Amino acid sequence: MNPKLPRAYRSTRYAAEGVAVFVGRRSVAMDALLRRSGVRVGVFVTAWNPMSRRMPDGWNVRRQRALLERLRRLALLSGEGFWRGWQEAHVLVLADPARVRHLARTFRQAAVMVVRVGRAAGLEFIGIKPSTGC
Repeated sequence: MNPKLPRAYRSTRYAAEGVAVFVGRRSVAMDALLRRSGVRVGVFVTAWNPMSRRMPDGWNVRRQRALLERLRRLALLSGEGFWRGWQEAHVLVLADPARVRHLARTFRQAAVMVVRVGRAAGLEFIGIKPSTGC
């Protein structure tokens, strides 16, 4: 993994339903969104750009549809991730993080963003070890 990527992930603004959240920060608005949804935890995940390798938009859209099909029985909110000029479609899954991490691995994602009521949002790397220099 490029050593600059963990820093980029940590700088990304994740959003769902107009509510933004950043790694390492608590969001009162996200707490309220989760509570309104009847849950205490949510996980941002995407199928775009596996292992952070840029893929064509059409390919990414098809993979995202495949991810959504796998998540069809779970409660979801449409989401996005933004960093500088970069943007990816995400989904905020209102379910057990372990289940979502498993799917993220299946779709070759490097990390997921976990939000919990009353806690700072946390980035969880999956199956890879990011550089400790970031």
